[in-house]
Amino acid sequence: MSRTPKDPELASRLSRRNVLGVAAGATAATLLSGAAAQATSPDSVQGKDHGHGHGHGQDKGRPVLPPGRLGIQLYSLRDKVSTLGFAPVFAELEKYGYDEIEFAGYTQGSAGAITLARLKRLAKDHGLNPIGSHVGYYDDNNPDANTFAQNLTRVLDEAEALGLKHIGTASGPFRYGSTVDGWKRAAEDFNTYGAAARKRGMKFYQHNHAEEFSFATDKPNVRLYDVLLAETDPDLVYLEMDIYWAFSAQFRFGKRVDGTPAPFNPIDYVLKQPHRYPLFHVKDGTRNDSARDGYDMTDVGDGDLDYKNFLNRVTSRTRQGRTYHHWQTEHDNPVDSLAFARKSSEHLHSLRQGRCGD
Repeated sequence: MSRTPKDPELASRLSRRNVLGVAAGATAATLLSGAAAQATSPDSVQGKDHGHGHGHGQDKGRPVLPPGRLGIQLYSLRDKVSTLGFAPVFAELEKYGYDEIEFAGYTQGSAGAITLARLKRLAKDHGLNPIGSHVGYYDDNNPDANTFAQNLTRVLDEAEALGLKHIGTASGPFRYGSTVDGWKRAAEDFNTYGAAARKRGMKFYQHNHAEEFSFATDKPNVRLYDVLLAETDPDLVYLEMDIYWAFSAQFRFGKRVDGTPAPFNPIDYVLKQPHRYPLFHVKDGTRNDSARDGYDMTDVGDGDLDYKNFLNRVTSRTRQGRTYHHWQTEHDNPVDSLAFARKSSEHLHSLRQGRCGD
């Protein structure tokens, strides 16, 4: 499973890591040899050069990706976590050059039970910093649900046990409907969760899909995402922008219900309030105007989204941009989840400033 990255900086970091993780890596290599063969094929490593910000190769210049800030949302690897467990998956991520992980649940499914203490130790042993976690917003029909609304203390206890600095939800703020007042009520919920998280030294955050950028049913000129931003306390409620879904929203909700134009650029939200966006999801998509979302999701580096420009502008034009923000790769349904993880790391580490698309 070993490889020699084309990025000298990444190669140096991986060499240091391999000294610490030889035994674990050998175990993972045995378990995952089939998937590894496909992941290390020349085609999967190189991807495509689209000439609009997806540049590959050994270009000189400062990396677009800040050092120590590449993570992955483990939802992308849920098939491997459930069949093999966290340890072999973490061993692979270590070799791929990942720095951070974002959880989407703390169980291993059929791979067996695991304690939070053991999970935290495994991450540390493989040089992975648990940066955040997605937890449900609400399940009003189940008082024992592990959600913010039903069991806030339990959710925060688990996050604290893992040493998380961010704890959030990928659920949309639709608990009380799609009206302005409904979203104001959801904002009150989020402020409550944010205050409770802050007392524990954590930041509460919400991860968007496309629908957050739709319009209120009672006031069709009001974008719901704007209500969320206006009604939540910026010192208590933070955002994780999913770049793919934000651009899908630009495609889907660039016009109001009556057909009048309502264009927006997702990055404008970030540059206006960069401190509210500590986390991002880096995903890719091939443009498809006949699809509902305007894109077909694909592996990072194989599509048309210009996240190089997005990354570059955020990290170079905001205060503390290269140390404050964290970038998580994700694919909702990858064909080969380990190949996706490896390709994403290789591609993002290869991006350099100063090329087209900046």
